Amino acid sequence: MTQHNIFSRSANAAGAALRPWTRRWKQAKRPRLRLPHKPDYPRTGRRGWRRWVPSWRLVAGACLMFIATLTTVVGIAYARTDIPKDLNAFATQQDTVYYWADGTPLARTGWVSRQEMPLPKIPDDVRWAVLAAENAEFYSDPGISAQGIIRALWHTVSEGDTQGGSTITQQYVKNVYLSQDRSFSRKFTEMLLAVKLDRHVSKDKILEEYLNTSWFGRGTYGLQRAAQAYYGKEVTQLNASEGAFLASVLKGASLYDPAIRPRNRERAVERWEWTLDRMVEIGKLSRAERARYTTFPEPNPPHRPNSTGGQDGYLVELAESYTKRAGHISDARFDLGGYQIYTTFEKPRMTALTRAVKDARGTLDPKRRKADRHVRFGAASVSPDGRILAVYGGPDFERQAFNESNAGTVPAGSAFTPFVYAAGLEHGVSHKRNGPRTTVTPSTVYDGDDDIPVMTPEGPYWASSGKMVKGQNDGDHSYGRISLHDAMAKAVNSPFLQLGMDAGLKKVRSTAEASGLLPSSFGPPVPAFSMGNSTPSAIRMASAYGMFAAHGMHTDPHSVRKVTRNGEPVQLDPPRTKRAVRSAVADEVTAALTRPGAESGAASASPVTAKAGTTEDDTARWHVGYNRAASTSVVVYRMDLTKSLAPLPLKGLGGESGAGKKLSSHIWNTYTEAMTK
Repeated sequence: MTQHNIFSRSANAAGAALRPWTRRWKQAKRPRLRLPHKPDYPRTGRRGWRRWVPSWRLVAGACLMFIATLTTVVGIAYARTDIPKDLNAFATQQDTVYYWADGTPLARTGWVSRQEMPLPKIPDDVRWAVLAAENAEFYSDPGISAQGIIRALWHTVSEGDTQGGSTITQQYVKNVYLSQDRSFSRKFTEMLLAVKLDRHVSKDKILEEYLNTSWFGRGTYGLQRAAQAYYGKEVTQLNASEGAFLASVLKGASLYDPAIRPRNRERAVERWEWTLDRMVEIGKLSRAERARYTTFPEPNPPHRPNSTGGQDGYLVELAESYTKRAGHISDARFDLGGYQIYTTFEKPRMTALTRAVKDARGTLDPKRRKADRHVRFGAASVSPDGRILAVYGGPDFERQAFNESNAGTVPAGSAFTPFVYAAGLEHGVSHKRNGPRTTVTPSTVYDGDDDIPVMTPEGPYWASSGKMVKGQNDGDHSYGRISLHDAMAKAVNSPFLQLGMDAGLKKVRSTAEASGLLPSSFGPPVPAFSMGNSTPSAIRMASAYGMFAAHGMHTDPHSVRKVTRNGEPVQLDPPRTKRAVRSAVADEVTAALTRPGAESGAASASPVTAKAGTTEDDTARWHVGYNRAASTSVVVYRMDLTKSLAPLPLKGLGGESGAGKKLSSHIWNTYTEAMTK
């Protein structure tokens, strides 16, 4: 057998061995496909309407398909839903409430009327009144209610109210994360967020935030502001009966607030009774306690919203500025609101001071007299311990935000001389350059004549203009040799111009600063410094004179006594208190400034401790005085704010009668008399 034949036979044998596997490969390559059965619908073998009735297999398959699809969609949506980090703007913003010294509301600022209150401070009865009315199963539900979802879907389809079936968690989600539109997509997102929030946030936290962000009508958000709006009290003071009514207005103040329309009261009483009964039903109110609540807790009538118009705006401005400074609070942080600011302002004093200024302004005739135009009044009353009790800042804060009581724009004039007198008594004088100092007493005699030159150790003082500086008395009167006590009592200027030079202007300045005048208000260190070339505000002048009433101790003026935020105290830097002069020095200044009331123009004969102040160019007229309760300063000046801050002359103010010269003292006396009756 040839080699070729052997190879052929081997090849044929191999081919025969591989032939079965080749057939299997070809069969696998061309499989037979079985087409799915077409749904037997309409059903064969049936006639009439029965052809259109699906079989139970078809119904079951469709239901399973729908459930699987819905589960998949919901699962994907839930997984992709995150709890937003940013809340709605109003949900974080609160209003800030200012209170008078007696604790009654003064004003409210902020776009949103809302104050937060920690859940532990909300009484349990009030908390459960809301839960009984809104969501009794709150602590056991998963954030949503199946029954509520079905009801909400039905209302959505029928264009009803989509929030009817919402749990408290859902309502909170809608309030702080979502818009208020009524759509299926918003409702779907609300439910997903509610479930996720319930899994990641404690129930107490959700309830706390819900109670602090919900709308209660009367322009209020949160239980704290609602308690104040309806019952004039803190939420911590509410009982179960009042809480049941507030839970009612959660359903809609337009339906349940009796102040809106008479029919609301009937609905409110019915809802109130149901809520209390529901609390008994869920075991959160005993039947004995329920029996005590038989009378509907009538809410207070709505009050006029507190605004910052009139004088209130000036008070709010002062209190806000002080709170930020003493509490080290930034503007951005303060603008979030939530503060309760308890001021030092006393409403009776504010009323009396405002009335006194308005009466004085009424004597002017700006239409007929040019000198009566652009007249401004700055006034302040400060207690000896630094509390700002009252101010007059201007005609109306909303028309003029420029606060005339806190503006350092006009010179103090001769009202500054008590600080010169105090500096001489405290530090003594020196008649030689760097020489020894000698003691000054009230009986120390100075030259009280008019137009006498001011002396230095080297001779007369010459101004930079080349003129000799001389002392000027009001009315150009000369008094001869006069004691410093009498010079102060009779308002003789020339002795104190010289005393300032003898004591040293640095000593005078340090005494004035220790008394409470701001360094930024001081004028240049020239002889006129002793005659009041400084420009203190009315508040600072009242505070500085208050140092004499406090026997030489000075406390920084302050307008706020306490601040809290959401019920928690805010730490404030305490006002500084220090000794400005010895007690004997302060008491001597008081003795020199005290005179019978009749001499001061007061209606009462009681002694008055006060000092009038005029300036050389007659651009400001002051009247500053004090008693044991308060130090009050009043300044009258003219200034056209539309042009500049330069004071205008007061000549001719009030007409030829001369009444304009006594406007400041008239205001001071009228106010003081009103506060001593």
